[in-house]
Amino acid sequence: ETHGITFRIQISVKELLDTDVLLKLLFHLPVNYPSTLPDISVNSDQLTRAQCMDVKDKLLEQAKKHLSEPMVHDLILWIQQHLKYVIKQSATVCNEKTTLSKGTSAEDGIWMLLLHLDHMRAKAKYVKTVEKWASDLRLTGRLMFMGKIILILLQGDRSNIKEYLILQKTSKVDVDSSGKKCKEKMISVLCETKVQSQHKRFQTFEVKEYSTLDELQKEFETAGLTTLFSEFVPPLLK
Repeated sequence: ETHGITFRIQISVKELLDTDVLLKLLFHLPVNYPSTLPDISVNSDQLTRAQCMDVKDKLLEQAKKHLSEPMVHDLILWIQQHLKYVIKQSATVCNEKTTLSKGTSAEDGIWMLLLHLDHMRAKAKYVKTVEKWASDLRLTGRLMFMGKIILILLQGDRSNIKEYLILQKTSKVDVDSSGKKCKEKMISVLCETKVQSQHKRFQTFEVKEYSTLDELQKEFETAGLTTLFSEFVPPLLK
């Protein structure tokens, strides 16, 4: 296949104050792996987003040492043994930052993504999957249906937005005409941009259906996204 393979691994590490830290690791192995490094994403309810990013960076550092040889198993063993050191290091770095710089860097990382889907054959399952991904990656926004138009509008950390795109393109989220599970091939990235001051931040991720184009337009206008709507949505009706 042209995309390689993606798989998830959950491991429990008993490191911090004798509490279990559940790490959710996602590895995307490109077709020329292990000659090319895998894409790695890290999530954990017990760790902050910054700590998860530090764990990811350390895993990628280790991966470079294993280039051209199978490495996933070695990476999992390594993080099980070294997680507490990575976390301690991360906490030290975090404490050195000022409140102002932390606030600024957090805002710098907020991005927005608008996707167009051609269709959903297995709608209920597909919607549930999108909701789960948005929740796991702490993304907010809307999954919007209006007639035959299907749009996904997401806001969140830029790295999480990119992880969502990997999942969307490499996971079997729908079924084909014969009912067999298949990947999403009919998807368009309409816009990927930094959230601006005039844009309203969505607080939750919701699935909504609109009976008219006016209703859909009002959703965009309420979020301060009138320009985004007029540029990308009307052409979809042609």
